[in-house]
Amino acid sequence: MVALYLFLWITAPVLLPIAAVIDVVRYLVSRTPFTTTRLLAFGLVYTASEMVGMTVLFFAPLFAGSTREALLAQTYRIQAAWAGALLRAAEILFRLRFEVEGLDTLSPGPLVLFMRHASIVDTLIPTVLLARPTGLRLRFVLKRELLALPCLDIAGHRLPNCFVARGGEDTEREIGRVRDLAKGLGERDAVIIYPEGTRFSEKKRLRALEKLAERAPERHARLRSLTHLLPVRSGGSLALFDAEPEADMVMIAHAGLEAFAELVDVWRGKMVGRTIRLSLRRYPRHGLPTDPSERLAWLDERWLEMDAWIAAREPG
Repeated sequence: MVALYLFLWITAPVLLPIAAVIDVVRYLVSRTPFTTTRLLAFGLVYTASEMVGMTVLFFAPLFAGSTREALLAQTYRIQAAWAGALLRAAEILFRLRFEVEGLDTLSPGPLVLFMRHASIVDTLIPTVLLARPTGLRLRFVLKRELLALPCLDIAGHRLPNCFVARGGEDTEREIGRVRDLAKGLGERDAVIIYPEGTRFSEKKRLRALEKLAERAPERHARLRSLTHLLPVRSGGSLALFDAEPEADMVMIAHAGLEAFAELVDVWRGKMVGRTIRLSLRRYPRHGLPTDPSERLAWLDERWLEMDAWIAAREPG
């Protein structure tokens, strides 16, 4: 990260004019917005944020006080500032707008949040748009690959989070770690999981439904109409039901991020000028099924509802 930071900032006086020329040509030929320049500018902000974040996190324990709770509170603030800087940079550079419906459902906890995973951006949204305005302390279930990001690695291991290995079916060990994460939640706490297990793509949707047809025909019949979501991976999701019997469930749908699931989508200009809409819906624990198979069917029904919500709002 230090090498990338030095390279980008030292070469920026050369790279920015080149990026601008590329953008002018692309705009004249295909009316593509100036995305090369925007991406380079975001890269400068991102690497600077990582450098500042690593430095602050390194010295934070010296000023956090003598208690574990004080260090946690300080790390939550640093994490919010880091994620907020990145999302704000994306908002300004790419002219994004965010609309959140149902934010008041996040109080009080404990809560388990199920969020759609459609883009490289939607991992920043919970900390900035959900946790910061409500004071909610989020515990994340994230893929282990994200530990390659230094700030997320350092802060993520200080805070109660779970970084799981992807690939294959959920193992008992990984499911147990997710279950342990949700234990002991208080009124200000929530666990958030991306239950699809990976970002959506049409290819992944077809492959997931094909596997479901082989292994769970009943679920396949129930979920074969999905068009914007992948089927919920049951292991970690059901584990969260069992871990904290007082936690309500919240479904987080969003539309507008699906157009830039990959970096190449951003470069093609799909991200510029988008309005990102989020909708939160809370389900009280006392009204939820207790049988595991019924809980999975309940989750599938909520996923089908979310799929229909996205289909009605997804930009063309």
